[in-house]
Amino acid sequence: MCTYYFFRRTGYFFKVKKTGSPNYIVERGFLVLAIGNDHIGLELKQAIIDLLCEREIKFDDLGCHSNTRVDYPVFAQKVAEGIVEGTYSGGILICGTGVGISIAANKVPGIRAVVCSDPYSALLSKQHNNTNVLALGSRVVGAELAKMIVSSWLDAEFEAGRHQTRLDMISQIESGQSLDTGK
Repeated sequence: MCTYYFFRRTGYFFKVKKTGSPNYIVERGFLVLAIGNDHIGLELKQAIIDLLCEREIKFDDLGCHSNTRVDYPVFAQKVAEGIVEGTYSGGILICGTGVGISIAANKVPGIRAVVCSDPYSALLSKQHNNTNVLALGSRVVGAELAKMIVSSWLDAEFEAGRHQTRLDMISQIESGQSLDTGK
């Protein structure tokens, strides 16, 4: 017997497998990731796809699929809207620096995209900020470092607690509300 539970707020699924009374095995992971890129990110995307396949993580490649010049906001929007709509539990975006594509993704309400160039920042972005999109710069990080960054991000878990309070404040700002700082 195997049951899957998906937690939309965290973007994780939990696979619970009964191994005999009363023992259970619980596995955590992403349900389905979306991956998007511009023409500059095409080569790095393949390295990330290889990693996702090795780790048996399901994903949808939303493009682009050639070296023909394209505009990264198109792919940022596709990935971000898919996450907000609940089709995907998270996303990975790739452009030259990761900066532009993350800015574009962050324009979609409910998206917390972060550009990372090191595994530690990726880890903390998930633990403290519950990021749902990781952006990478193909002109900034090589394939092996990118795989380490993605692995750190995928393996991290949101810690909630005081961090949830801050995320709630970010949501208030996003919805146009003022923060009462008491000062």
